[in-house]
Amino acid sequence: QVQLVESGGGLVEPGGSLRLSCTVSGIDQSDFTVAWYRQVPGTHLERVAQITDDGRTNYADAVKGRFTIFRDNAKNTVYLQMTNLKSEDTALYLCHVGFGAGRWGQGTQVTVSS
Repeated sequence: QVQLVESGGGLVEPGGSLRLSCTVSGIDQSDFTVAWYRQVPGTHLERVAQITDDGRTNYADAVKGRFTIFRDNAKNTVYLQMTNLKSEDTALYLCHVGFGAGRWGQGTQVTVSS
């Protein structure tokens, strides 16, 4: 059974940093594209960053230069390092792996506020 567990969210002040983790079980995540999405209630789901099986990354324009996606294959985990956080980054962050029809985690809440 494929499972994704996100962690690392929380409350942070503007300008602060957080590192989100997406730990995958049941498959080797390095064989697939893994992406981080975010959602604010009442708005659409936005893809923030993704990393392909061959290590290529891409980012939403809103987070370029501030967020970095990377993987630790020994831990079967994909991370999202977020720096210089802004209030508009407040959202539920979800991890997705492109296995079969796709698998989602339960999400981790990030709140940026002073």
